[in-house]
Amino acid sequence: MKRRVWMIGLIAVATAVAVTLQPGSSSADPSVPQRIAAGTLKPTYLKVDGGTKRMPFLSPGRTELLTNSSSAARAQRVTADGAGIAVKSAGCAERAGGRNVRVNQDCTYRRQAEEHIAADPNNPGNLVAGMNDSLVGWNRTSIDFSVDGGRHWGAISTAPFGYRLNDPEDLLPTAADPNRHTIRGDAGSLHSYDACSDPYVAADSRGRFFYTCVGFDIASNDSLAFVVPSPPGAKGSYFDQVPPPSGVLPPYTGREHIVAEDNSAAASYDAPKVAADHFVHSPRRDNVYFTWTVFNFSCGPAHDEFCESPVWGSMSTDHGFTWSTPEMISGVNPAVCTLGNAFDPDLDPGSCNFDGHSDLTVRPNGELAVTFIGQNTPTQNPQILGLRCHPAGSSTAGTAHLNCGTPRKVADYVTGPSCDFGGGLEQCIPGVYIRAPFETAQRLSVDERTGDLYNTWYDYRLGEFDVFVTRSTDGGTTWSPPRLVNPDRGTDHYFSAIDVGENHGTQVAISYYRTGRVPGENVTPPGGFGPGVATKMSDYVLSGGRGQATPYRFEVLSPKFPPPDGIQAGFNGDYSGITVDRNGIAHPVWSDTRNRTPNPAFDKVTVDEDVFTAARPIPGR
Repeated sequence: MKRRVWMIGLIAVATAVAVTLQPGSSSADPSVPQRIAAGTLKPTYLKVDGGTKRMPFLSPGRTELLTNSSSAARAQRVTADGAGIAVKSAGCAERAGGRNVRVNQDCTYRRQAEEHIAADPNNPGNLVAGMNDSLVGWNRTSIDFSVDGGRHWGAISTAPFGYRLNDPEDLLPTAADPNRHTIRGDAGSLHSYDACSDPYVAADSRGRFFYTCVGFDIASNDSLAFVVPSPPGAKGSYFDQVPPPSGVLPPYTGREHIVAEDNSAAASYDAPKVAADHFVHSPRRDNVYFTWTVFNFSCGPAHDEFCESPVWGSMSTDHGFTWSTPEMISGVNPAVCTLGNAFDPDLDPGSCNFDGHSDLTVRPNGELAVTFIGQNTPTQNPQILGLRCHPAGSSTAGTAHLNCGTPRKVADYVTGPSCDFGGGLEQCIPGVYIRAPFETAQRLSVDERTGDLYNTWYDYRLGEFDVFVTRSTDGGTTWSPPRLVNPDRGTDHYFSAIDVGENHGTQVAISYYRTGRVPGENVTPPGGFGPGVATKMSDYVLSGGRGQATPYRFEVLSPKFPPPDGIQAGFNGDYSGITVDRNGIAHPVWSDTRNRTPNPAFDKVTVDEDVFTAARPIPGR
């Protein structure tokens, strides 16, 4: 039974006290975020051949807000320079350092990182970027847009879920919308969302942009999967809002743009991705697709341990307003996946259900391709898996399904050195002491002329972090052997992003970071590398070439920049982004620390993390 029509003033009061009133936030039943913050919920490890391996865990974009036990130690490394605040600290228009274009617009010295970018297929001057943004404290993410090919940027810093209160019970099927927009359907907390992470953007054939990030609450199990659209003609300068639950602010209530919502440790969301069918002649033109990882922490004697983390998916046939009932899509294939029932004996042992970030793209024939990192292997190393999907049906009628096939292996993945940032050992780049999770390492793109798929990732198979690429010419059923992208050696290469340009034949554009290596990097010390190794400089490059004619030529885009420090130490996002516009110009987007702060004691960092871009022809033409 629906239960309320609230006054606006009551909403404000309820939001202010929600932390003490909401279900699941009591000391008797701590939420997943509370357990992470307390250190009682950490990554799970599984014994396999050769030792133990770390199971998938919520991405650092979510957990960085909570695992701050080492913040004090990090802050101690930041000392005041005694010079006070210089006049140049007022205003920030010139903070690009005379090179590249700074995308984020705030004048604070708070972190912006973990960025993605998309271009309007009709208008090469119109770009939209999303990023994790600490401007308001917790990550709320921000959206930035350009109408002149990336030379200048405007910013949207308001959260597109600001009206939403967690209420999964409000998202069960109705006569108007026969889809179920919740996995568990438990009672909601009726709390507003504190933060959002893992931003991603896409554009359809008519210039609509779509934006997503994973919404969550710091003190409860609330999770929100959503996609908000920007209408044609807006050029990404504004996006719609996720509405509040029914009865809160009539008539502006309902379920528009909501893929799913939960309030349960058995459904903790992570790593959302969105793609749109922008092919004019596609049979599913302008359909929008969404994938994400759903963590289940309800196993074990106390029903509070890791069970699985499969990939789920949904689709919209009405431009992101109505979404199909979510489906688990990572599937079962005992030929490539094992141990699926290691934590829950009721599950299929051949399930491919220990997964990290997915990525997705649409082929010209309307098929959907999905790739993801999977840990269902008998060794310490994970693998990259792929799905070939045949979407069909109507989301408004409740008949839409992704129809994904059996997961196939794309490539093996070889893990590298580890650091301990307070939550157990994690793959890292020692020279800058930042997380580099293998769960986020792979990215997917498509040749828009041929439909060929290209996947890139970075791993440690050659004794350093290197970037690789593979291609599928049959929709993702089979993949070529990995090919080395970077021509230089003796440096760590990571956070690769990919897009394909077709103006002069197939030109693959891959951008990535490079960081100097530290002595003894190939042997992780007991307890992992510590912050003392953060002594190396980095830069960001754009590489490119024709098809698989690797290694690719590259151009250095950024100046050299130092490791993040102070309260920003250990994290420079989980990924970077790139898009190639219809004129064949690449627009990579990345975060770096070239800018020094005027007062380190006040700012609690000596260098700031800002997001930059550059417009360049693809190297190797």
